[in-house]
Amino acid sequence: MSNETRTLSAAALAGRLTDIRRELHRNPELSHEEFETTIRIRKWLEAAGIRIANYSLKTGVIAEIGAGKPVIALRADIDALPIQEETGLPFASAAAGKMHACGHDFHTAAIIGTAYLLKEREHELKGTVRLIFQPAEEKAKGARQVIASGALEGVQAIFGLHNKPDLPVGAIGIKGGPLMAAADGFVVEVAGHGSHAAVPEAGNDPVVTASHIVTALQSIVSRNVGALHSAVISVTKLNSGTAWNVIPEKAVLEGTIRTFDADVRRRVRERFDQVVAGVAAAFDTTAVVRWIEGPPPVHNDEGLAELAWREAEQLELLPVSPVPSLAGEDFAAYQQLVPGLFVFIGTDGPREWHHPAFDLDERALPVAADFFAGTAVRALEQFAADFGDGTEA
Repeated sequence: MSNETRTLSAAALAGRLTDIRRELHRNPELSHEEFETTIRIRKWLEAAGIRIANYSLKTGVIAEIGAGKPVIALRADIDALPIQEETGLPFASAAAGKMHACGHDFHTAAIIGTAYLLKEREHELKGTVRLIFQPAEEKAKGARQVIASGALEGVQAIFGLHNKPDLPVGAIGIKGGPLMAAADGFVVEVAGHGSHAAVPEAGNDPVVTASHIVTALQSIVSRNVGALHSAVISVTKLNSGTAWNVIPEKAVLEGTIRTFDADVRRRVRERFDQVVAGVAAAFDTTAVVRWIEGPPPVHNDEGLAELAWREAEQLELLPVSPVPSLAGEDFAAYQQLVPGLFVFIGTDGPREWHHPAFDLDERALPVAADFFAGTAVRALEQFAADFGDGTEA
């Protein structure tokens, strides 16, 4: 099938994909709660004759098109965020305090569109395309659940996407190597000794300790991370006290660390623990650090990046080398097991991810569907040489 035919086929789906995206947008569900979303996805796939694979997931859908080896996977995340929508769109969220503010509705609709295109070409496929509609990305737990279900077994490569509001429609951000950051969280509990605020010398003030910890943490990146590397430490929450005239017993601060390199990640966390312990001791208080393990960095396979770049050029799209993002993505968990490529799809949106007025240009839906359909076919053809004619069981 020619590239022109594929483009026209995807464009013909534009209205249908827009309807799907808007239905999902109107009915967002949070991580681990995507029960109705799961039902909708199954319905749309089954209506197209696409077979649903049997994997033990409470939410999310695994489907397959084609047969035999090789097997490549396409992944879309399906969960929403606990954000009150402020777009004013006619299809805005009908669920108070819940919103698809990261565009996972777009991702889901795009890969459903890809599935429709691949189903039309199923007889051409030199192997199997496994479609992973993954829950709980925002909690950084869904990918591990999919892996535990066995859905990644036998997969030679995996591809994923994220919308990118600062890229125009038609642009595809493709980059080998690091693309998105490891995202670790921390909670620091500082224990002091309470007192009357007028008699601070009678206690050990955890608020003063916590304040100095926040300041001291900022030196870690500037003095422990080389200029050719990058890291971010952000303290985003600081709670303490119950009254204006009481020095409290405890202060709690929370935040996140973002890194691209495993050695930098390890070094920053080591220095973090040392700085917290040292500052706490200097003020005769104690501090305990609790780490919230996030996903590792998204690190793209160079060969898959070259393959996708060629497909984007073949479709007369605009492949670009994107600036890496310090946001985290649990797609990285798949890449620890099989080669993977995560790309940015230009959506020319008015706001960044996680903003209550987030929206995107739906004209990017058929672009993404066509790109991933073509990339899947190209990847199967490339891997098929290792598996004979691709039809073996």
